[in-house]
Amino acid sequence: MINFDFYSPTKIFFGRNRESEIGRIIKQYGFKKVLLHYGQSSIKKSGLYDRIVSSLKEQGIAFVELGGVEPNPKVSLVRKAIQLAKAEQVDLVLAVGGGSVIDSSKATAVGACTDEDIWRFSLHELTPQKALPVGVILTISAAGSELSNSCVLTNSDNWLKRGFNSDIIRPLFAVMNPELTFSVSRYQTGCGIVDIMMHTLERYFTDTSDMELASHLAEGLLKAVMEAGKKAIADPNDYEARATLMLASSFSHNGLTGLGGKLYFTVHRLEHEISGMFDRVAHGAGLAVLFPAWAKYVYRHFTARFARFAYQVMDVSKSLTEEEAAYEGIIRLEAYFRQIGMPVRLSELDIDETSFEKMAEKALGQNDTLNGIIPLNKNQIIEIFEIAK
Repeated sequence: MINFDFYSPTKIFFGRNRESEIGRIIKQYGFKKVLLHYGQSSIKKSGLYDRIVSSLKEQGIAFVELGGVEPNPKVSLVRKAIQLAKAEQVDLVLAVGGGSVIDSSKATAVGACTDEDIWRFSLHELTPQKALPVGVILTISAAGSELSNSCVLTNSDNWLKRGFNSDIIRPLFAVMNPELTFSVSRYQTGCGIVDIMMHTLERYFTDTSDMELASHLAEGLLKAVMEAGKKAIADPNDYEARATLMLASSFSHNGLTGLGGKLYFTVHRLEHEISGMFDRVAHGAGLAVLFPAWAKYVYRHFTARFARFAYQVMDVSKSLTEEEAAYEGIIRLEAYFRQIGMPVRLSELDIDETSFEKMAEKALGQNDTLNGIIPLNKNQIIEIFEIAK
């Protein structure tokens, strides 16, 4: 186990109808004017927008709004949000949505406190020094951005998808009502399940030893998500299943399941080139395709760890050898992804070999290798895409 810092300051307001308390929640923090940031039309069709606005007005909270956040949130809209936040002198950014809206809000919160272009932070040319506070009303269980220190944006000028991390962008609070996720489609629910699992899997498969507490936390979370995921797919209105997914989304990405381990997020970085270049691809769908392919490429170098995952999470028989069990665990995970309606091949996403070299080059950037439990060069990355095709 390595030395680490752990910081998770976000206050959670969990349960039925908690979104109707948003005005009171904001008032108790002392904020006077907020930027209400959201996605497309769904929050208005569902009535959520009206409940939020009514609550804000009842408590005398002034607000301005900007909708239009897309999946794989665009830096171009963030720039507009920053201009609005500065012009209106808001003191809180309120994100109503899932990971894309939250990430867009986090970037807006940073941009509102600087004269630098926000994209420079995603390119790691600058480090955030200050940000407005961010509050969240969560409507999708997936990205875990409501408790995380990460923010990922897409630049449509060159179709690069890049992110930055900073503890100053962790949300101040998150309102979580599982009922708000009942209307999420089967496909998007599946994408969310994969994303939740991947935030723990990317922490679990590390080259750090002696992480027993984190390992058991990770295994328990993964098993709970897989069980709840099947229930939510079968019955979208299963409150307890949706509640499990919502909480798992948050605690899978706040650092808890990786305490004391090195963090690489190799598969995420590879997937960013898929959903960055092909904007139609949902992040979770890309992860469902790439993780099993990556695992098949590296598992023989970390057989014991993959075997433990197979035994503890995927219920593989201990009568198998470690190598047999390790591979069987990957196959069963891939089968689970397919069971919940996810693609497991690049061809299902209409991506073929003609894009592999470009995606590998973009993943590497100016580097010769991509860090991970096994550093990957360009040819090795292409091999993983070949396995995934």
